[in-house]
This record gives sequence, structure tokens and C-alpha cells, in this order.
Amino acid sequence: EEEEDGVVAGGPQEQRDEARRQKELLKALETPEEKRARRLAKKEAKERKKREKMGWSEEYMGYTNADNPFGDNNLLGTFKWQKALQKKGIGHLGEKELKERNKRIQEENRRELQKVKQLRLEREREKAMRETELELLQREKEAEHFKTWAEQEDNFHLHQAKLRSKIRIRDGRAKPIDLLAKYISAEDDDLAVEMHEPYTFLTGLTVSDMDDLLEDIKVYMELEQGKNVDFWRDMTTITEDEISKLRKLEASGKGPGDRREGINVSVSSDVQCVFKGKTFSQLQALQLNMESKIAAGGSNLDIGYWESLLQQVRVYMARARLRERHQDVLRQKLYKLKQEQGVESEPLFPIAKQEPPSPQPVTGDDGAGAGEGGAAGVEDAAAASSSSTAGAAEGEGGEGGSGGEAVLTEEDLAQQSLAEYDSGRYSPRLLTPAELPLDTHTVDPEDDLQRLRLARTQLQVTGDASESAEDAFVRRAREGMGGDEAQFSVEMPLTGKMYLWADKYRPRKPRFFNRVHTGFEWNKYNQTHYDFDNPPPKIVQGYKFNIFYPDLIDKRSTPQYFLEPCADNKDFGVLRFHAGPPYEDIAFKIVNREWEYSHRHGFRCQFANGIFQLWFHFKRYRYRR
Repeated sequence: EEEEDGVVAGGPQEQRDEARRQKELLKALETPEEKRARRLAKKEAKERKKREKMGWSEEYMGYTNADNPFGDNNLLGTFKWQKALQKKGIGHLGEKELKERNKRIQEENRRELQKVKQLRLEREREKAMRETELELLQREKEAEHFKTWAEQEDNFHLHQAKLRSKIRIRDGRAKPIDLLAKYISAEDDDLAVEMHEPYTFLTGLTVSDMDDLLEDIKVYMELEQGKNVDFWRDMTTITEDEISKLRKLEASGKGPGDRREGINVSVSSDVQCVFKGKTFSQLQALQLNMESKIAAGGSNLDIGYWESLLQQVRVYMARARLRERHQDVLRQKLYKLKQEQGVESEPLFPIAKQEPPSPQPVTGDDGAGAGEGGAAGVEDAAAASSSSTAGAAEGEGGEGGSGGEAVLTEEDLAQQSLAEYDSGRYSPRLLTPAELPLDTHTVDPEDDLQRLRLARTQLQVTGDASESAEDAFVRRAREGMGGDEAQFSVEMPLTGKMYLWADKYRPRKPRFFNRVHTGFEWNKYNQTHYDFDNPPPKIVQGYKFNIFYPDLIDKRSTPQYFLEPCADNKDFGVLRFHAGPPYEDIAFKIVNREWEYSHRHGFRCQFANGIFQLWFHFKRYRYRR
């Protein structure tokens, strides 16, 4: 017992050996019937496992080669199509070779399926990329469209702001921004003339008014999108300076008469005398000298004084730039007025201005601080800047040395116009032969009249020698026009039609030459009731539309036509033609009948050489009683 317990308690190998010995013992002691039953059960389990592997359901699990409702003795065996194998020439192969061949075919099919799957994935990836590109293109189009809408919206707001300014000016309640907007818009108008500089509109304004003006200037700068930006910046600089001066006066408790410039009172008048009367280029040179002086520094230099002085120079520069711009605008308008009246044909200023040389920088030792003669330092810097711009001042001054033509007032312009009218400059002056240039060709009046009559005679005989494009279009459209056709030009108005490209191209109506084909319809009824001496009434049998699009922007886009029902009468329809920019849609009222689309019956729809042709006839119906 102890030995048996030791065997049972042994390892896995001993257990397997013991089980094998027990199995061999049972086989040796079994009867032939038990042996046969054991083998059949083993075979049945093997077949069941094979059927499960083949995917048989529980319904067919109990079928065998001998017991099945199909009468198939080889039900459990693999089907072998011998005739198909013989036709392929592989009927002599054994079962093992056929299995290997089928395995190779399955492997090839698997690789082919993998390739097909890879191609499908690539197609899907390419499709996704195309959809992404189309989406990006659509977004770009929408962004361009939105940009156009945004520009139109900005233009609308700017137009509304100018319109509100005009209304306030007309009603006598104008704000400072209204006067400035009127001034800047008058520069683009040849007839409008503003005689006063724009910074004069700030006189008498309070701090709150100027604060509102600064906000309005920001709005105009945003709406105009970079247009007149220098003008608005200069006005902003001047307005901010006026606000700072008024706030200093309010803080000190002094009245407007005690206004100071933010520096020492003792040198304030001297500094103003130095700045006033100088041109923009001279003030710019003076600014460079001051900046170089501040950059150089020094022990005796008052930085606060010179920075305050530099701020004043910037304000005077803005005023000078506005003043020079105002004078240039007045000169240009006067020059245009003289050109229109034929008074002056030469340029307004034939002498070219000389460019000022680069200003010499002033070192820190050339001037002193505010406490040691600040006005003298300013005068030294102004002398240096004026010496550097002397050539430009002489070129601008001319003979009088006043720095350019004086600004004319309305009274001066009226007086000058009256003087020119009295001198007879509004009528052409009779010239003598001695006053004519040497290369002048003179013509006798009689010879000129005879040549004109000869040209008129030739024109009446031969017609116009140079045929225009539109005349050629009409001539081509009239070709083949018979007696049963007439010109048709009844156009239907299209109201409320808006075009997105109207702000870029000027919309226009295309030219056209249409024909309507009329005739008698000799059906059974008309043959019975009418004859050639008493014909039936003519009916419309077709139309020929010829629309002229010579200046189409997109030459590749073909014009289209749309047939729409007429709202007031169902017997008529509206034929509308659409081409694209710069042409508007055009429509005609026609008879609403069924068309004949066969080319044998004269149907034509083509676009060639800038002419869109649409020719069609109506279908004819047989009369039946």
C-alpha cells in the first residue's frame, strides 16, 4: 500500500504511464463487440468534430453516409468535381496535390484581395483629400465673398457718415468732424473750394468737444481704410495739443488770454517767433537738430525743456503740413480752372524745387539749457536748420521770396475772373500770319469746303468705310431674313435684380437683333374656311434671338436662357438670357407654345464670336375632327 501510494502521489509522467497501462489492460480484456463499439464511437466523435469544423449546424450533425435524407453515400466526404478538373487538365492530380494547388490559389486570392483593399483605402484617402481641397476652395470663395460684403458694408457706413454730416451742416448744427469731412471731400471735387485751413475749425471748442472729435476721427480713419491718413493724423496731433493746453489752463485757473505753451513764460514769445512762419521742411530740419541735441546730452542741458520744445515742433509741423497741403489744393484747382478756360497752358510752377541738403546735427555744446538762455539755443538750432534749407526757400520764393504763391480768397478769384472777362480771353483771339509758327499749314476756306463736299459725296455712294463691331453684328444677324420675318425688340423690364459684381464692373444691357417668324397655318380647318385670296390670320411660328456679348469677362462661360411663365397671362412666357459680368440679364415676352428641338426644323443654340444665337420654331399639330 505504501508503494502504491507512492506511485499515485508521483509526478505527471507517472500518472500518464499509469493511465496508459490501465487503457492497455482494458483493451486486452474487452470482447470483440465492445471493441467494435469503441471504434465506432471514436469514429463518430471524429466525424462530429470534422462537421463542426466545416460549419454544420445541429440539424445536420446526426447525418452519416448511410443515414441521410439526400441518399448521398459520400455525404461526409469532400466534394470533388471531377469533370471540371478534367476540363482544366488537372484530373490526374492526387488529393494532396489538389490541396496544395487550392492552397496556392487561396493565397493568391488573399494577396489579390489585400491589393484591392489597399487600392480601396488609397481611393478613399484621395477622395478625402479632394473633399478637403474642395472645402478649402469653398472657404476661400466664401471668404472672398465675405470680404466683398465687408467692403460694401464699410463703404455704406462711410457714405452714411458723410450723409449725416451733410444733413447736420444743412440744418445748421454741424459738428467739427462734419466740417473736416466736408473739407477732405472737397479736395476730390473740382468745383468745391474751401478757403480756410482745416485746423481753424478747432477755434472756440471745449475739451469735451475735442474729445468727441478725436473719437470721430478714429471712426473716419477706420472707415476710409488708409485714405487721407496723413490728414487725420495731423488733425489728431493738433487736437491733442489743444486739449493739453486747455487742461493746463483749467488746472492753473487762468483764462484763455493767459494761455502758455508749456515752457517758461520769459522765452515763450521768442520760441513762438522762431517756430512761426517756417515751412514743413525747415521745421523737420529743426526737429532733427533738437533730437540730435537731446541724444548728445550734456551736464548743462535741460532735457525736460527740450522735450517740451520737441513736442511743440511736432505740432507746428502738423500745422505747416496742413497749410502747405491746403495751398497746393487751391493752386491745383486754380490751375484746372485756368486750363478749362484756356487762359494758361503752361505748368503752374515751371521752376523745379531744389531738395534741401541733409541738416547738420547739433552737438550738446552748441546750446544751453532753459536757465542759461533757452531762447538763444532755439535760435541757434533754427539758424542751423534755416541755413540748411536756404536753397529750397529760394526755389520756393521766386522773385518775391515769399515761399510760393499766396492763397487766393473768393473775392480775389471773382476779381480775377472779371478782369479776364473784360480782357476778352473767353473768345478766341484772331491771329495774324506773323504770329503763326513756321511749321503751320494754312488752308483756304474755299478749298476746305470743296474737300468736305467731296468727302460727303463719297460717303453717300460707298457708305461707311470703317464698319464697327456692332454694325458687323447687325449685318450678320440680318443675313437670311425673309419676307415672312420681322424685327422683334419687345423687351421685358427686370426689376429688383442685384449683381454682386456691380461694384467692380459697370452693369450694361447687351445689344440684340431678334426676329419673329410669322406665317399661315394651312390645316384642315383653315383649308375649309379660307383660301389664298382670303387667307387666315398670321400666327407666330418661331423666333430667332441674336444677343451680342463682345466684352464678356469670362470668355469660357456660355450664356444661358431660362423660360419662365408669364404672371399675368398664361398664353405668354418670359424668355430670360443670362451671361455674366459686365452684362445684365435681358428678357423678352414670347408666345408660350411647345418648341421644336430638332435641328432639321431650324433649332439652333450656340455661342460663337461673341454672339449668342437661339433659333427655334413651334411644333405644328394636326387638326382632327
